[in-house]
Amino acid sequence: QVQLVESGGGLVQAGGSRRLSCAASGRTFSSYAMGWFRQAPGKEREFVAAITWSYGNTYYADSVKGRFTISRDNAKNTVYLQMNSLKPEDTAVYYCTAHPHTIATPGYWGQGTQVTVSS
Repeated sequence: QVQLVESGGGLVQAGGSRRLSCAASGRTFSSYAMGWFRQAPGKEREFVAAITWSYGNTYYADSVKGRFTISRDNAKNTVYLQMNSLKPEDTAVYYCTAHPHTIATPGYWGQGTQVTVSS
């Protein structure tokens, strides 16, 4: 089992920045990658970004490419999502994910943290 705890959500003005953190515990050595998904009100959950533990390869949704940066600190078992140039459409609950085998398939989810971008 892998436990994920997100932090860093809150209210931010459009154009501003916010950094989310995700602390992983448990069988983190068994995870291939970590990621972030989000779900806006009335919309389906969508992929945001992912990073592999070993090599730090990164993947982004087109909607956040160039604005968001995912990174990891292996020693702390922590993954970060730096969000810049935020837009009102970035408002969502952001979920940290652990991917045991592939980028496409999260195996574990955090409880989520709300990010609200005001215009």
